[in-house]
Amino acid sequence: MLPTREQAEKLLADAEKCNPGAWGNHSRVAAYCAEKIALSCTGIDADRAYISGLLHDIGRKFGIRHLGHVSDGYTYMNSLGYEEVGRICLTHSFNNGRIEEYVGENDATEEKYQMIVSALEGIEFDDYDRLIQLCDALAGVSCVLDVEERMRDVKNRYGFYPLEKWRKNIGLLDYFRKKTGQDIYKLLDKDGFRIP
Repeated sequence: MLPTREQAEKLLADAEKCNPGAWGNHSRVAAYCAEKIALSCTGIDADRAYISGLLHDIGRKFGIRHLGHVSDGYTYMNSLGYEEVGRICLTHSFNNGRIEEYVGENDATEEKYQMIVSALEGIEFDDYDRLIQLCDALAGVSCVLDVEERMRDVKNRYGFYPLEKWRKNIGLLDYFRKKTGQDIYKLLDKDGFRIP
């Protein structure tokens, strides 16, 4: 089950009141990217893509977290009955399905860490997982970024970026270029789109 667009926008706005920060607009940019790409793909629902992009980081509602935001978002969305979004909260950070490639601190409890590992083992990624993984890598805080520029920024902030994760992001860009038949940066109006 999914929230409506209006419900999703309210969930994000309410979450930002709990933990204000740039992550809210990052989520809006991811939602914009997901919807635009989905509209050019066969078999991907644009509303579901938008809602998934908008709520992929909803776990940040519960404070400044790294790996913890993954488990918090997964648990929170599932508690509301929004399992499709809960799945995205889980999968968006692991484009190769491996928790070892998480970039950031492990601030999850051992129980939450094991929950993430176990949940990931039971998931075969679909196009919604792949789309939000890509859009997370495209989304800045107010604009669309070059994927490599975004990965370099993350690497500079955390001191590392796994090579296989890097390659997977480039592969996702190519995957959706083929699915849409378009240059993704042009499709997203990379140089023109801005959130005020």
